[in-house]
Amino acid sequence: MKTAVIKTGGKQYVVKEDSIITIEKIHGAVKGGTVTFDEILMTDDGKEVTIGNPNVSGAKIEGTVLVVGRAPKVVVVKYKAKSRYHKKRGHKQPNIKVKIGKIS
Repeated sequence: MKTAVIKTGGKQYVVKEDSIITIEKIHGAVKGGTVTFDEILMTDDGKEVTIGNPNVSGAKIEGTVLVVGRAPKVVVVKYKAKSRYHKKRGHKQPNIKVKIGKIS
């Protein structure tokens, strides 16, 4: 099975064909649409490993967007004792789930 290391959203992911990964939201990604990853740092087909400098030339990966959503809420609390100061904030990071297609 082919394996690759891709870079998207400032992070690196190890992906295999037909695997599902959760990545940061890509502008313009819609459910059922396709996403193309051009920044491929390494590929492995089981016989030969190709390492890019910094990217592997001519390699690309296509994926299908399964879900466009948001991560669970992260709650941030600020509190100072004896001064009646407290703040509570929440944040949900947008993300997408992508099914990796063919690695070429």
